[in-house]
Amino acid sequence: MPGLSLTTGHNIIAGRWAQRGSAALTGVLLGLSRPGPDIGVLAFVGCVPLLVALRGVRPRTAAALGLVAGSVYYAIVVSWAWYFGAIAIVPFALVLATYWAAACACISALATSNSSRVARHSLTVAFATAALFTLWEGVVSRWPFGGFSWGEIGYAMHDLAPMRSLAAIGGLPLVSFIVILINALIAQSIAAPRRVQLRGAASMVAIISLIGLWFASWPRMTSTGTSRVAMLQGNDINRDLTAQEIASLTLPRRHFALADKLQGEYDLIVFPESGFHPEVIDDPLIVARVQQYARKHTSFVLANGVAEADDGRAFNRNVLFDRTGSQVGTYEKRHLVPFGEWVPWRNTLQRYIGSLERIPRDFKAGSQDGIFSIGSHKIATVICFESAFGPQVRASARAGAELIVVSTNNRSYRRSANSAQHIALGQIRAAETGRSVLHASVSGASAVIDDRGRITHRTEMFRNDIVSIDTHSRSGHTLYMRWGEWVLWACGSFIAALVVANIRHRTTGRRIPGPASTLGLVDQDPIP
Repeated sequence: MPGLSLTTGHNIIAGRWAQRGSAALTGVLLGLSRPGPDIGVLAFVGCVPLLVALRGVRPRTAAALGLVAGSVYYAIVVSWAWYFGAIAIVPFALVLATYWAAACACISALATSNSSRVARHSLTVAFATAALFTLWEGVVSRWPFGGFSWGEIGYAMHDLAPMRSLAAIGGLPLVSFIVILINALIAQSIAAPRRVQLRGAASMVAIISLIGLWFASWPRMTSTGTSRVAMLQGNDINRDLTAQEIASLTLPRRHFALADKLQGEYDLIVFPESGFHPEVIDDPLIVARVQQYARKHTSFVLANGVAEADDGRAFNRNVLFDRTGSQVGTYEKRHLVPFGEWVPWRNTLQRYIGSLERIPRDFKAGSQDGIFSIGSHKIATVICFESAFGPQVRASARAGAELIVVSTNNRSYRRSANSAQHIALGQIRAAETGRSVLHASVSGASAVIDDRGRITHRTEMFRNDIVSIDTHSRSGHTLYMRWGEWVLWACGSFIAALVVANIRHRTTGRRIPGPASTLGLVDQDPIP
């Protein structure tokens, strides 16, 4: 009894250009859901135009539509890469968009290989769609070159507390999965039988109710006390420093001027990433001034700078000084930025890409975790880009960190959305771990984020400022801390089960429920 191919179904969006336009609309809507526009609710419907356009198309066409949507989306999200020229942003957005193309091709391939009765199996493809997109987000955040965890759809929920709370259960992957699932349920109701629409609506009501129940009972971590913290933001220059400014040590002097204004005792003083540019962190004059502030305020001091490695490369290093001014810990950044802090295939690429000269040498990745003891408390320190990676921050929290400190330098991206996006990532990390996050930026915006992901203090960009605040340290494990990336494993298992079941039933000549039904991809019962 042959099943209907997706290509024989009726397309709601007819015509190649109409389909591409729908795919591009998805990119625009999702792009607007992220900072700067930051209209997070658009993410709940942003994928719908693309999913409807996928209806009835072959994998090759689906991949092309995914590439269109992904290119538009990433062109908006990483528009700050434009400061490095078209040679940076164009290939960057296109490469990231290939993951969307792969996800859409997989959705189409899985749907094309199955057929089913719409009324009986109306939810299969909604879950398959969400699972596949979430899996491909897991890939892009890990591979290649360590991945780029910045564009995941779930980050649009950073300011929607009930949705953000899901990160405590399954991390960012669960947030993305639920958002995409809602999109798929909406898409399936378009041009679907009324009974399918009712099932989709009932499913969304159930999902929203469960989220509400979880949010109402969201457990708080155990408070282990408060710490008085000062973060120094000392770069108000919205451009590259001149040679004279570099030679006169403009940034170290401005950060020291802010530190001179501190009064009383502190538990921790944070100098941000590149706060002493261009001096190395081991410079005796820098060290002497930092030790002075540690003793004056009987405070631990966390400072950042460049340190020379034995092989000619450099470390991006955080150094901790205790209350007496003694150096008691170091942390070298482990997750380096490809094409920012190191260049793959440097000898070959430099022949063709002159702008790589702006990265004169590679940094070297560290190997130790960033767990420091601050009196009776433990903190975790990550440097800039590292706060985008949930598993790394989760590992630090599991190792006993009660507070997360992010030292960052987003100055190169000027007044773009990069800084706001970076803080949004910190909100998700806070929700995942139940730990407060101190986001210390050299040029802003700096922020204090509580253990539920709420921003309690935020500075203006390119304004010299001091953030002086009492912040809570917390212990305990969220479900995400205990179970880790269980959502990715569940998604992979679900897709694998569909594929295996399809192979088994194809070899035996039986039909199985397939994802074609959920988006209304099959318009009628199979022809007998």
